[in-house]
Amino acid sequence: MSMADATKALEVRPASLADIPTLTGMIASSARILSRGYYTGQETESAIRHVFGVDSALIADGTYFVATLGGRLAGCGGWSRRQTMYGGDQRPVGALDLLDPARDAARIRAFFVAPTAARRGVGRGLFNECVRAASASGFRALELMATLPGVPFYAALGFETIEQITDELPDGTPIRFVRMRREI
Repeated sequence: MSMADATKALEVRPASLADIPTLTGMIASSARILSRGYYTGQETESAIRHVFGVDSALIADGTYFVATLGGRLAGCGGWSRRQTMYGGDQRPVGALDLLDPARDAARIRAFFVAPTAARRGVGRGLFNECVRAASASGFRALELMATLPGVPFYAALGFETIEQITDELPDGTPIRFVRMRREI
């Protein structure tokens, strides 16, 4: 299947609470496979326990999406009008307070691509849906906390690095992220 065919077959829909178990498994698989060479095995497993996961507040807000290719789960990701920068239900990082679109950047959140769907336009398709929705809600900029394997993808989308951070997870494992921003 060519890239054009894969993009045509991509379907993006709002996530539902019923999707969480399937997404949780795909997120863990994505992290374990696509983080190789960026994070150690210990960092990856700790991040799966404490950071990488679905944030059900995004689902409740209607801002989290599921992508499928040919009817098969290919990825997930969303945007937020809340201050939370990253993390899933197990450990959201940041307040749930609403952002002001006139002065704040919407958050791009919890993007994961199934390893079998990597480099097939899934992340870009999810991102385009997030940009459309955030822009329709009045936001003029986007911010995110990128995982190390996500940095090249987000840079290709026009994001610029604001800062590099290290978050010490509850088990003492340090994990590195890159805060990034771009205008819509």
